[in-house]
Amino acid sequence: MPSTTADSRAITTTGAPMAIGPYSQAVANGNLIFISGQLPIDPATDGIVEGGVAEQTKRVLDNIEAILHSEGLTLGNVIKTTVLLMDLGEFTVVNAIYADRFNEGVLPARATFQVAGLPKGALVEIEAIAAVAA
Repeated sequence: MPSTTADSRAITTTGAPMAIGPYSQAVANGNLIFISGQLPIDPATDGIVEGGVAEQTKRVLDNIEAILHSEGLTLGNVIKTTVLLMDLGEFTVVNAIYADRFNEGVLPARATFQVAGLPKGALVEIEAIAAVAA
């Protein structure tokens, strides 16, 4: 029988920025972890990291890893990502960092979109779905 919302639990860690709206950092349901879109916010300062899309992409992936680590998981558990970019012309930069970090196991399925705007003026946002080994 599929899991229901009654089987869901919120995941929260101080290693990643707190949600900036009425949503959870991540939600576990069954063997899946749904990680909300992560912005390049440094949880220590609660501000967007300085620099360009490279620095911001690294911070976003750090935030995703922090959430995964709080559940004993790694980027190797990620099965799907969605990448939102302010400028698709930065795809090559983001892709190189992404490839360096997602370097174990099966690469996740992915969709990438250029968007008109992101919260707090971010240049990149990434959401992820991870699977917990049964």
